[in-house]
Amino acid sequence: MKTWTDMQSLQPTVSKMLTNSIKKDRVSHAYLFQGSRGTGKLEMSLLFAKSFFCSYRDGIEPCHNCKDCNRIESGNHPDVHVIQPEGQSIKKEQILHLQKEFTYTGLESNQKVYIVEDADKMTANASNRLLKFLEEPSRQTIAMLLTENGQSLLDTIRSRCQILAFQPLNPENITKKLMDEGLPESTARLMSALTNNLQDAIDMSNDEWFAKARKLVVQLMEVLQDKPSEALLFINNQWMSHFKDRDMLDQGLDLLMLWFKDIVYEHIGNEDSIVYIKERERIQTSSYHWSKQKATNALTYILEAKRKLFANVHPTLVMEQLTLQIQR
Repeated sequence: MKTWTDMQSLQPTVSKMLTNSIKKDRVSHAYLFQGSRGTGKLEMSLLFAKSFFCSYRDGIEPCHNCKDCNRIESGNHPDVHVIQPEGQSIKKEQILHLQKEFTYTGLESNQKVYIVEDADKMTANASNRLLKFLEEPSRQTIAMLLTENGQSLLDTIRSRCQILAFQPLNPENITKKLMDEGLPESTARLMSALTNNLQDAIDMSNDEWFAKARKLVVQLMEVLQDKPSEALLFINNQWMSHFKDRDMLDQGLDLLMLWFKDIVYEHIGNEDSIVYIKERERIQTSSYHWSKQKATNALTYILEAKRKLFANVHPTLVMEQLTLQIQR
């Protein structure tokens, strides 16, 4: 359950704009919430809906305990409709069903809210149907379109929405929240460097596959430093058997990138930014092996490897080339 105080700490600009619109009774009929995954778009939209429906609101803050608030929280409010992709897309039939629902009088009021998650995944037909819906706004209807890629929406849809940009979350805030959830600082710092999504971070921290991935990064660095002639053997026998597909390997490269960033931080004396704090001695050892320039070069090589990975270069070849580049 998110409050406006919570959201103001996560998305201060967006929160201020929305709360001001509530205070001044100038709520728009359509909003476009755009920002990367995990930045609070859905939580903000549900909180906004609560403020719209709650009869016991204290200023801008809904009570979070009344029938309306509880049903919105559980996804069971009859006048709040959330549309999500069916499979890979949001289809025309889903928008038609929404339009049909909105022809009925509200079950408990004439207020209605609809939230479209992953709005950029609407088919062309669905987008056109939604556009017609937006062109005939009701005074008591609010639309909230949520997307990671607002530019992919029709310009005509964008022009009918108030666009609110959700900023990436501050890693320090994420680290603190993860520690509040019981994660040790070393794990919390690593998770916050990998994802903006708190639930994803918690899930990863409990994932045995991810724990093994972290160990393999440490082992790879030790092999590169102490037994460079065995590096390619390690890649083929141990690394690739764990990072079995492109998404897994991409995550492995992210972990490797963080290690080389830590080497750079060690060189410039920015200890507070080091992510692998539990491996501080190993980071120091790595900094003796890789100069700041070589560590920076390694970061460039890893970014290029990530690009090749999704350009359909064979994953094993990507890792072998990267290993040889880092060893130069």
